[in-house]
Amino acid sequence: MIKQLSFLTAFFFNFTYYYPLFMAYLWMTGALIYFFRWEKPFGDSIASPPDLEEYQGVSFLVPCHNESGQIRETIAWLCRQQYDTYEIIAINDGSTDDTGDILDELAGKYRQLRVIHLLTNQGKARGLTMAALAARYDYLICIDGDVILDPWAARWMVWHLQTSPRVAAVTGNPRIRNRSTLLGKVQVGEFSSIIGLIKRAQRVYGRVFTVSGAVVAFRRSALQNVGFWSTDMVTEDIDISWKLQLNFWDIRYEPHALCWLLMPETFRGLWKQRLRWAQGGAEVFLKNFRRIWDWKRRRMFMVFVEYCTSVLWAYSMLVITLFWALGKVIVMPAPLQVKTLLPGWTGLLLGITCLLQFGVSMVIDARYDRRFGKIYFWIIWYPVAFWLINIFTIAVGLPKALAKPRGKRATWKSPDRGIRS
Repeated sequence: MIKQLSFLTAFFFNFTYYYPLFMAYLWMTGALIYFFRWEKPFGDSIASPPDLEEYQGVSFLVPCHNESGQIRETIAWLCRQQYDTYEIIAINDGSTDDTGDILDELAGKYRQLRVIHLLTNQGKARGLTMAALAARYDYLICIDGDVILDPWAARWMVWHLQTSPRVAAVTGNPRIRNRSTLLGKVQVGEFSSIIGLIKRAQRVYGRVFTVSGAVVAFRRSALQNVGFWSTDMVTEDIDISWKLQLNFWDIRYEPHALCWLLMPETFRGLWKQRLRWAQGGAEVFLKNFRRIWDWKRRRMFMVFVEYCTSVLWAYSMLVITLFWALGKVIVMPAPLQVKTLLPGWTGLLLGITCLLQFGVSMVIDARYDRRFGKIYFWIIWYPVAFWLINIFTIAVGLPKALAKPRGKRATWKSPDRGIRS
């Protein structure tokens, strides 16, 4: 019995170490394949997108809830788009500040802007759906109310929609604007060395787990096909990604389509954001659990397995932490003893891999952010700060998703916008 327990414990402990190591090299390999196959041929210039056969109209959708501090800048940058025919639809979703008044003022200044006012907080999904129904054009580009969109982004994303009728969405490349604190600097590295590499690798290996809610282009006819956004999902971006791909639509990633956004720079704000992401992912997983087993949807299997394994890893880390804590107050059986949580040589290898992963992303992503290299050695703190948060948010988010009443509408909650220097 003790021998069997020792084997299971060794397997359990090794899994918590080898899983992130394996995934890091899997992401790096996939990202490099993507880079050399699809990204490098276009060169370094953001301002040189592929030529379009025709400039079909684009509708920019900007859902807003208490965005008075950012919305002027967001709309002003949208009006700099290097695109021939476009409109901007801003949705004031029950804001309790003066966002609505500012949008009305901006509508008088910019002829491209139309404003939809919702009297009560209906949630981002409902606001986007109403704007999509009111839009004049079939190509929709959705951005958050705190985002600065690069002037060439529309050209890059529309090119994908025009080149294949099966492309339903194109997710862009969000970058962090505020980087005045350690958390801000580490998130700059996270969005490149983690999120950026994952998006590239998932595009190579099959399906994308989620589009970026901050910047994404949609084909409206594809959205109509799947019933638009679900109003009861905490993360509408994850939900719409799965809805489209499970209905055999394709999603692409375009790293040249840049936007700049604000992120939390306090642990409290980061916790709330990541808990919402974790709960949202769990909700979408539970919603689609039965549909995923259809062989026709096999291209989603890898995303499905990756999500399940990441949840298992988070709970495994929690169990190890629990064993360590119990060992401080009671005598644990030898196979279950965890003497320390401090990393040894395995932690050193993970740290080196983390720096290698960030180095690969820096080679790929430096063209999009010239200040990128300055925060290279800050990324070593990523496992400490973000793995711990991700472990606990997944552990809390899954039970919250299970306990959430079915059909309950998800409404806006004003996020932490961080500190701007």
